[in-house]
Amino acid sequence: MAFTIPITIRFQHCDLAGIVFYPRYFEMFNLVVEEWFEKVIGIGFSRLHHKERIGIPQVRMETEFKAMSRLEDVLDFTLSVKRLGDSSLNATIEAVCGNEVRCCTDMTIVCVDLDSGKKQSWPEAIRSKIEIN
Repeated sequence: MAFTIPITIRFQHCDLAGIVFYPRYFEMFNLVVEEWFEKVIGIGFSRLHHKERIGIPQVRMETEFKAMSRLEDVLDFTLSVKRLGDSSLNATIEAVCGNEVRCCTDMTIVCVDLDSGKKQSWPEAIRSKIEIN
């Protein structure tokens, strides 16, 4: 199941020409992942990192920038899980304004034990929520 949130392009996202400075998209992608974990998986980053001691770094991203986004555009960011592995997941995020795809990324996220810094299997409570969504 896909998860979509709208993000309004703000001044902080733009360069002097009023166009999104491309590295800002990576911050927006991270926000989408954080919102997905909180709203769909049911665990916020504070609990995930501080209580559960689990990190979920993005270890691979392949991104295409297809059209410019400007100040005050509202983009719908949609996250779709493509594959769930033992300790990783592959997902896509697409940012659309109206009917125009502005950018998209394919990413791999890994479940990491924050104390050891090593990958670990997804905890069953998280895995089961990812599988049904």
